[in-house]
Amino acid sequence: MKRLDTLEFEPRFARLGDAFSAVIKPSAIAQPLLVICSQSALALLDLPASTAEDPRLLQLASGEWHWPNVAPRAMVYSGHQFGGYTPRLGDGRGLLLGEVVNNAGEHWDVHLKGAGLTPFSRTGDGRAVLRSSIREFLASEYLHTLGIATSRALCVADSKTMVWREQRETAATLIRLAPSHIRFGHFEYFYYNQKNAELEQLHAHVLNDLYPECLSADEPLAALLSAVVKRTAETIALWQAYGFCHGVMNTDNMSILGLTFDFGPYAFLDDFKQAHICNHSDHHGRYAFNQQVAMGYWNLTAFAETLTRHVAVERLQEILDGYAAIQQQAYLTAMRARLGLRGEQEGDALLVDKLLAQMDHSAVDYTLFFRHLGELPVAEALAKLRDDFINRAAFDEWSAEFIARNADDPRSQEQRRAQMHAVNPLYMLRNYLIQIAIEAAEDGDYAPLHRLHQVLSSPFTEQEGCAEYAQRPPDWGKHLSISCSS
Repeated sequence: MKRLDTLEFEPRFARLGDAFSAVIKPSAIAQPLLVICSQSALALLDLPASTAEDPRLLQLASGEWHWPNVAPRAMVYSGHQFGGYTPRLGDGRGLLLGEVVNNAGEHWDVHLKGAGLTPFSRTGDGRAVLRSSIREFLASEYLHTLGIATSRALCVADSKTMVWREQRETAATLIRLAPSHIRFGHFEYFYYNQKNAELEQLHAHVLNDLYPECLSADEPLAALLSAVVKRTAETIALWQAYGFCHGVMNTDNMSILGLTFDFGPYAFLDDFKQAHICNHSDHHGRYAFNQQVAMGYWNLTAFAETLTRHVAVERLQEILDGYAAIQQQAYLTAMRARLGLRGEQEGDALLVDKLLAQMDHSAVDYTLFFRHLGELPVAEALAKLRDDFINRAAFDEWSAEFIARNADDPRSQEQRRAQMHAVNPLYMLRNYLIQIAIEAAEDGDYAPLHRLHQVLSSPFTEQEGCAEYAQRPPDWGKHLSISCSS
């Protein structure tokens, strides 16, 4: 195992030069305290769990220290925000501290959020706050346990530095990890500014370092779009299958690697609502839960446009046209697993759609329905779940179809339960649980946050003494208003 001061670096992005990022030193937060640290994220850098006790980690997280031979950089990019193009965005409060290479040869960007002012801060103060940092830490680590592609969170630090959002709050920082922090907005920045040489540099970097398998294709950039379409479609398919609402699917928040990225006012569905809007700033529902698949396609078309100088528009459109089928196939694969269906049948998509329509009408708890469906034999489980539905006749009709679909299942109930429980979490990252942990942390008590993280680290396995984490939320916790402010 390594120490923080013995990590190896390869500055792949930094080599692109000053047109792509600005060298900026972090601005330290005052009287920092380590709030929480992810042992599994530490392991990605070959760091032992004991690193959480190393004073150097807190110095790194607080901006007080960075690796002496690696220059922190703030990236420049642009993006479409709620459909409107913003010519220059960039890392307004974050810095790429270094690009680590671990023993397995994997590359991990170490990125500090809340690091202070950069040339791209615009009217912001360059800071993050405790609540948003906790929310990102929990979301990225939880999505990872669900098997959904995501950036990772290493640690959160609190401070005595004060900032103003909707109210006076303490500044905080978060160190996150990703194989790359390049997003669709990087390509848009150089494309719309007609910086063709830099755009070609970016193409070369992404192909050589992130998608080398595309280099052998007849049209490497067309192959790149195909790969990005596939990864994006598969990630969003799992968002839909597990009820995750991102909330701010702007192109500057879309990872070129198909990662779930840049967490803001996200939510996991409690009561199932197709049109749920988790961001209280999204007044027209552009990024509502049932719009995410379409918005993924919209963002991919924005990325594809940046390739039009090198790939024929007809070829790009042909690739984009494959998005829906990839997304639907990945979604149905996940939903078949969640419903405990074996094999594939032609009517499975309709069976899923009918169920979701009934769940929407009755505001059924999205997580607990699937978990309870696997607890008992099919007919018994359905009979027990029936009371959750308002239109019992419609649910009975669906139940009959579901029983018929499972008629040839050769598994024992024990096998069926084990397989369904392996993909249906008992413990969900619910906004009200996050809020409880945040309020305690703001009062200096980090124990509820640590406990929540511990429970969610094994969401599929029932844990003794954790029944309260598997309950439906109280009424006050179902419709919390979450903003973009950080």
